[in-house]
Amino acid sequence: MKKGYLVLESGDIFEGMMVGSQSEAYGEVVFNTSMTGYQEIITDPSYAGQFVTFCYPLIGNYGINSFDDESDRPALSGVILSELCLTPSHYLSMKTIGEYLDAYDVPCLFGIDTRTLVKKIREQGTMKGVLTTNPEASIPSLDVNLVEKVSTKSIQEYGDSGPLVILIDYGHKKSIVQSLVKEGCKVLVVPFTTTFKQIQSLHPDGIVLSNGPGNPMTLAPLFPEIKKITETYPTLGICLGHQLIALVNGGRTRKMRFGHRGGNHPVKELDTGKVWVTAQNHGYVVDDTSINTDVFSVTYRHVNDSTIEGMRHKHLPIETVQFHPEAHPGPSDTHYVFKRFVEMIKQTGGMHHATAN
Repeated sequence: MKKGYLVLESGDIFEGMMVGSQSEAYGEVVFNTSMTGYQEIITDPSYAGQFVTFCYPLIGNYGINSFDDESDRPALSGVILSELCLTPSHYLSMKTIGEYLDAYDVPCLFGIDTRTLVKKIREQGTMKGVLTTNPEASIPSLDVNLVEKVSTKSIQEYGDSGPLVILIDYGHKKSIVQSLVKEGCKVLVVPFTTTFKQIQSLHPDGIVLSNGPGNPMTLAPLFPEIKKITETYPTLGICLGHQLIALVNGGRTRKMRFGHRGGNHPVKELDTGKVWVTAQNHGYVVDDTSINTDVFSVTYRHVNDSTIEGMRHKHLPIETVQFHPEAHPGPSDTHYVFKRFVEMIKQTGGMHHATAN
């Protein structure tokens, strides 16, 4: 353990203690308001390239277990905490959060005033920063293709039988796969660069476009393939997947001031008037004015800021949600989204033989 610093591009410096052998890391500083679920958050690939600041004041009190990981390893650039618990108490705990992060060379800065930091991000917007042992450190440019970093390199297979769902992996969480398998699907996870022809050759019944990190516009070269895929098979887009479906249909996305990241975001389902409490993790949002209302209807809106939280295609079996129906962490209010997707696949009878021009 050594003295460490968070240096922000605004010039602000926060001093604390650093766990981990790495002496310098760079990232975008964001915050998450969840009160539990730090292991799932740390292993969510959507946080690639980011420092996650935990708003909850004490992190690490139940340790790290063997089954709550959302991916094989953390993809985030660093973790920022107020208080780090070094003596966890839970019968499933295998190691401390500090030991876990250190094993993957992820720096952890703790002992800083996270409330002041979060207020600063809320006022000035998401900022770049450096976690370092040198308070004079500067921040380099951070433009990289983060999806490339976290997407699978080979096809993975889950489940035994049922409708075949292809999950295009932009940085998926394992809970999405588990939710689909639970609904009786066989799932193939494929690389984000998989083409329409390659997908056709696998004869899927449905497609899920996963969550993932970064600006969706970095995937612009893939838009023509994504459009063909989604127009041919029943499709569910989750988070980044939702944004991609909007973009390939002429919509626009914009960067939010500080994003939605937490386990308690209220979302109104416009058809029923019901409000669901959802898990969210995104820094970009679909621009309201860019939606072609002849093609898509908006299905959900965020109660706090009225941003678009879901869409449905008026003529094709395509549905999107900006929130995370698989939860983990967060409430499982909206698990029904997966049930509805599987129902949609069955109603269309799969579309094995469908073709796109």
